[in-house]
Amino acid sequence: MTPIPTSPPSASLRIVAVHGAAALDEFIAVPRGIFKSDPAWIQPLTLERRLHLSARSNPYFQHARWQAWTAWREGAPVGRISAQIDTLHLERYRDATGFFGMLDAEDSQETFGALLETAERWLREQGMRRIRGPFNLSINQEMGVLVDGFDTSPFFMMGHARPYYAMRIESAGYHKATDALAYMITQDYGSEAMRRLIAATARRAKVRPLDLKRFDAELSLLRDIFNDAWAENWGFVPFTAAEFVDLGRAFRFLIDPDMIQIAEVDGEAAAFIVLLPNINEAIRGLDGRLFPVGWAKLLWRLKVRYPSTFRVPFDGRAAKVPALAIRLRARVPRDRRRSAPAQAPRREGNRTVLDP
Repeated sequence: MTPIPTSPPSASLRIVAVHGAAALDEFIAVPRGIFKSDPAWIQPLTLERRLHLSARSNPYFQHARWQAWTAWREGAPVGRISAQIDTLHLERYRDATGFFGMLDAEDSQETFGALLETAERWLREQGMRRIRGPFNLSINQEMGVLVDGFDTSPFFMMGHARPYYAMRIESAGYHKATDALAYMITQDYGSEAMRRLIAATARRAKVRPLDLKRFDAELSLLRDIFNDAWAENWGFVPFTAAEFVDLGRAFRFLIDPDMIQIAEVDGEAAAFIVLLPNINEAIRGLDGRLFPVGWAKLLWRLKVRYPSTFRVPFDGRAAKVPALAIRLRARVPRDRRRSAPAQAPRREGNRTVLDP
């Protein structure tokens, strides 16, 4: 990890470690001020963020440790950052790499530099020699800094950024490690060539919905396929059984069986796709609060009005299964479909992960 040459923070800027519930709530609230004039921003639910950052609630912390800091200027929060060490990553890659994440800050090189230097120092003290990020908190959660598509609101499990974020991070000595692209498509995507390939392999490949009566067993199956399918992907860290169970429990009340499709080739589960309602569409305007009336609005938007946008957060094909043309299209139940403006496939955002 190369030290970054930065000037000492001015007397008015303080970087304070987060300890205790009150400090954590202040840390969680930092983006509210950073994005207050950004019409694309959607404030996450405070309760969900507390659970995400709680060692008691998030199974990620069974194999990771972290520290967070909030930047203060003249009594007001102006930035935040976290640093984390994932033992599963270290066991797999043996590269002494730690991670930074949860990075939000005012448009100030001093603030970005001080936050990054603080995270680097902590990781160095923990024996790390390299830093990579942002990850909120791991590659299996939110990753990267937005560098394009700032006018697009983030879907759930995706971060957001101000246009100056990447420049400020790179000015602190970081460079791009990889790109991650997100696309928006319509329900009628596909091509004639794809349909012909699917027809040709129809005898070997069958597609079925998730079996809710065997929910736990199905979760285990999906995790096995995912970890096998993504094993050679950049930065891969496997989902633990506890992490996948936690995800399944969190999203079960949103799941219709047709929204998770499993492909079987010659009778063996080979691939899957998960489609979930875009929860961010439902929490827009709640300012992160469920009480006193936010919970009622959220329930109505999820169960009555229903979101018009969806996200595919997980999919994969087992490496041991031959590549076949399998039509894995998770379906939105008819009673939950809403008309939305037609959109051609387009790049939503290019999220870059940065190394120093």
